[in-house]
Amino acid sequence: MSEVEEVDERVSLDLLKHKMAKFAKERDWDHFHTPRNLLLALVGEVGEVSEIFQWKGEVPKGLPDWKEEEKIHLGEELSDVLLYLIRLADMCGIDLGKAALRKLQLNAIKYPAPNKYTQHP
Repeated sequence: MSEVEEVDERVSLDLLKHKMAKFAKERDWDHFHTPRNLLLALVGEVGEVSEIFQWKGEVPKGLPDWKEEEKIHLGEELSDVLLYLIRLADMCGIDLGKAALRKLQLNAIKYPAPNKYTQHP
């Protein structure tokens, strides 16, 4: 596989978790990947995403006015956020997929959808 290659495989949180674990192990980075260090790295990456949007003002869905290279850069930075988040969850023993599904269920209870058939304007 080339350094940067498009993949056809279906991407899951589990797949990314295993790839991140392998990546860190191959580089002997496991001892650096403490929860604290991963959290700080995650915050730094969120900051980089923020910088991309900093002077853009409000932008419409799909970023239609953005250049392709800007969208690629955003995708790279969002990927960094996702990968650090997945690695952090793994190092904390959290199944992120299950935790996210549970949180969605809790949010549905906390913020129920309006029933459009019984509510009046």
